[in-house]
Amino acid sequence: MDLEIYDHTKNKVSDDNIELIESILNFSAKKIDLNDNTEMSVTLVNNDEIQDINREYRNVDRATDVISFAIEDNEDDFPILMTEEMQNEIPKNIGDIFISVDKVKEQADFLNHSYERELAFLALHGFLHLNGYDHMEPEDEKIMMPMQRVIMEEYGLER
Repeated sequence: MDLEIYDHTKNKVSDDNIELIESILNFSAKKIDLNDNTEMSVTLVNNDEIQDINREYRNVDRATDVISFAIEDNEDDFPILMTEEMQNEIPKNIGDIFISVDKVKEQADFLNHSYERELAFLALHGFLHLNGYDHMEPEDEKIMMPMQRVIMEEYGLER
């Protein structure tokens, strides 16, 4: 997976935490059998920037922990005839994740677990959204929430 991580935070995120994001997302990509030529990005921000994003794109004027922007490929709109081999060679960008490191700290403290566990959880949560998983409807939640728990446990970051 081609993963770009951008740090827009005031105090800069440690290299270890950047590596944690890369590691949990690559681990998760293997768990859901994501194609190797998939592209995505993660941008780490502070509360003020994620609040601006939340206000602009969701009409919610408050900071949140993670926002995912999935790129929806609707092949029916512009059908392109390609062989399976050609399709596998063209990278597919699935979207972008924004994570507030301020919320990571707040929630880790509130939930009494490590900053690293919360950071990995939010990266995974956003990643699953980019890959079509959701939790707004009960039947979707029954799929996504156990999947998150299992991936976190198998990665070694259970609660």
